[in-house]
Amino acid sequence: MTVDDRVDDEVVAEEDEGPRSNGQRILIFSAAAVALLLVGAAIGMLITLASTDQTALNPGPDSVDVGFAQDMTTHHLQAVSMASWTRDHTDDPTIKTLAFDIEGTQKAQVGMMAGYLDIWGQPEARPPNRQAMSWMARDASGAHQHGSMPDHPGMQPGQLMPGMASQEELAALRKKTGKDLDIYFLQLMIRHHEGGLSMAQYGQDHVALPPLRNLARTIVVSQSGETQYMKSLLAERGAQPLPGS
Repeated sequence: MTVDDRVDDEVVAEEDEGPRSNGQRILIFSAAAVALLLVGAAIGMLITLASTDQTALNPGPDSVDVGFAQDMTTHHLQAVSMASWTRDHTDDPTIKTLAFDIEGTQKAQVGMMAGYLDIWGQPEARPPNRQAMSWMARDASGAHQHGSMPDHPGMQPGQLMPGMASQEELAALRKKTGKDLDIYFLQLMIRHHEGGLSMAQYGQDHVALPPLRNLARTIVVSQSGETQYMKSLLAERGAQPLPGS
């Protein structure tokens, strides 16, 4: 091999090593940048947790947060059941779409509330020895409030929460077909939405955990809008809301 050949080989080797060296530098810098981002995210999370009231992070069984999540879950699940049935049995595309939207939205909200209850070590369903909506007479910590009692400070044992359909009404819904089914679904769901508003409104004002408080606010806005829409659909079908709605 001549000197020129060796020189050419060394030049080629240097050219090969150059890109590899640059690539390694890029990987190192990228890894460092990712590490810094992760550290920044961790610091941000710690700051958020540190600035959040500890009561909100681990609420007790008598707190507004737990009571709201449990009772709103029960309330939502009935809406999901009615919407699911109607979606599968209506012949009206508008009603089918509405029922599908209500079912999907409230299922997602139930999942969120169930997740928080699981983290807090609380049951998804309200214990049978606790009155429904009794948490609406309390502040975020679970202490009784004075001078600000809501319309429903606590239900009697076995009493349905506002807006919920009875077993007889649910059975009647399943027996209806065609336009009668559509009208009765709208009537029951309007009453159901309106009945749940008092819980959601109290929740948006008194729940301690910010994401759960935002959920309560979302429920107020979405169900108020859906109620007006359903009333217009009901009027188009020549019917009126149920008495008291």
